[in-house]
Amino acid sequence: MKHSLILTTLICALAAPFAAQAQTQATAAEATAMVKKGVSFIKANGKEKGQAEISNKDGQFVDRDLYLVVYGLDGVVRAHGANAKMIGKNLIDLKDIDGKEFVKERVELAKSKGTFWQDYKFTNPTNKKIEPKSMYCEKLDDAVVCGGIYK
Repeated sequence: MKHSLILTTLICALAAPFAAQAQTQATAAEATAMVKKGVSFIKANGKEKGQAEISNKDGQFVDRDLYLVVYGLDGVVRAHGANAKMIGKNLIDLKDIDGKEFVKERVELAKSKGTFWQDYKFTNPTNKKIEPKSMYCEKLDDAVVCGGIYK
């Protein structure tokens, strides 16, 4: 009995950091749900109000390391939940650390598929480290709404 209690305590102690990390990082399901919520919000409230709310760091579209971005199909950032300085900039030629033109690819995927997941590397706003990221995106009219998870 005593050994069982010690073993259980040890397992819980070793698992605690992983449980804490899981709670601090968004999941694929949460990213998908937030993008769908963002698309619905824009449809219900219009582009201007929707993009303003998505760009509000204290708004409903920012949760831990999960935030939404909206790109025009020309590569111009229309809304950004983690970095308002990006709004209005054309990032079509932006590359990740591996040289992947992820904005160009995102725009092309939006035009050809409409709804998709995309992998690249990007700076995590919570720890400022470049990490692998998967972005869920949905095309909406002449734009693409995306939210991603860090791996």
